[in-house]
Amino acid sequence: MSSLDAEPDVLARVRYGPDGLVPAVVQDATSGTVLMHAWMNEESLRRTLDTGATWFWSRSRGELWNKGATSGHVQAVRSVDLDCDGDTLLVQVDQTGPACHTGAPDCFFDHVGGAAGRPFASIAALEAVVADRAAADDPESSYTARLLAKGIDTVCKKVGEEATEVVLAAKGAEHGQVVYESADLLYHLAVLWQAAGVRFEEVAAELDSRRR
Repeated sequence: MSSLDAEPDVLARVRYGPDGLVPAVVQDATSGTVLMHAWMNEESLRRTLDTGATWFWSRSRGELWNKGATSGHVQAVRSVDLDCDGDTLLVQVDQTGPACHTGAPDCFFDHVGGAAGRPFASIAALEAVVADRAAADDPESSYTARLLAKGIDTVCKKVGEEATEVVLAAKGAEHGQVVYESADLLYHLAVLWQAAGVRFEEVAAELDSRRR
């Protein structure tokens, strides 16, 4: 992890509360999933910027703490942004392991109401699983590893086959089958990204640039 360049004038605009703390919302830089909420004071913010790892202030223990120092579930900081009122920080990170102390991927798993859904998070998680399978020592250890071991031509052929399945399901007006085949297509597309050295965040950034 390396230090992050910080604009002095921006740091001077941070509005800490009467207790000297500012809320920090931590977000996965790739999937956009909100991982957790914690508190920072001036010193923990400075350490976060200087080290490129998240540091917070524990209100219960009354001390600084470095996320993942004990568990190994560290957060490599991509960026730190200040909101329009200057009283909340958004910290975008690359998360190693689960973010929640319960072992859950993030702290917001207790669904209260409304439609739950994190499509980008699902794709980012799929990318991580494919990368893990690609790193396996034994090519026969999984379907993904076997597919990757056969080379880019085989992977491309599978993507083409799955795309055709989606088209056929759509032409047949089979809603459930379109969903099923689309999931297969996305999986094989993730395998193709792995084989081609493409990251999902690059694809997401391209989509974002087109929207803008």
